[in-house]
Amino acid sequence: MQGSIAVLSSGGLDSCVLLADLARKTKVYPLYIPNGLIWEKEELKALHAFIRALGNHNVQTVTKLLLPVHSLYGNHWSLSGFGIPSAQDADSKIYLPGRNVLLLSLAGVWCSLNDVSRLAIGTLSTNPFPDATADFFTQFGKTLSAGLSFQINIEAPFREKYKKEDLIRDHQALPLELSLTCLAPRAGKHCGVCNKCRERQIAYKAAGVPDRTIYAKKRKGVLTWN
Repeated sequence: MQGSIAVLSSGGLDSCVLLADLARKTKVYPLYIPNGLIWEKEELKALHAFIRALGNHNVQTVTKLLLPVHSLYGNHWSLSGFGIPSAQDADSKIYLPGRNVLLLSLAGVWCSLNDVSRLAIGTLSTNPFPDATADFFTQFGKTLSAGLSFQINIEAPFREKYKKEDLIRDHQALPLELSLTCLAPRAGKHCGVCNKCRERQIAYKAAGVPDRTIYAKKRKGVLTWN
C-alpha cells in the first residue's frame, strides 16, 4: 500500500509517540504482537486508549499477530511474574533475548502479505541491546527483503534522535499518560516500583514535564519513585 507504514505498537510511551508522529502525514497500521508476557493485557488496553484519544483517522485498526514465547523463555520473569526487575536493578535485567528479531520477523511477513514496504519501531538512542542498533535494523531489513522477495525498510526514526526525556519534552501535548511502560501493571495503573516505572519517572523529571501517569499506591516497605 503506497504511502503507508506499519508500526510495531506496544502501548508503551515510545511506540505511542511514534504512532502519533507518523500518523500526522501517513496512513499507519499498528501491529501488536502478543508473546504471552505478563503485562500485555493492560498494555493492549493502553494502546487502544491512546489511539482513541489521538483521534487521527490515519491510524488504522490495530492488527494482532500472535507469537507465544513460552517454549523459548520457559520460567523467565516476563512470563512467570517472579523476580520482576525492580527500580534498583540494572537495565540489563530487563533484556528479552531476541525480542526485536522475533517481532520484526513476524511483522515483516505481515508487511509482505499486505504490500506495506515500510516497517517502523520506536527504539530510542539509549537502548543498549544488540537487536536495537541502527546496523541491526539495516541488515535485518535486507534479510527480510531477500527472504520474502519483497522490499522491506525497517525504520527507527527515534534511534539517533531521542532520549526518553527529549521525547517527552517534544511531545508533551500528546496524551502520554495513557501509554503504559510497566513490567507489573495493576488494574490499568503503573506499579511505580519496577525498572521501567523508574525509567519513566526519571525521564519526566529530566524533561521538566509534569508526569500525569497514574501509579499504584506505595506498598509498605517498598521504595517508590513518585
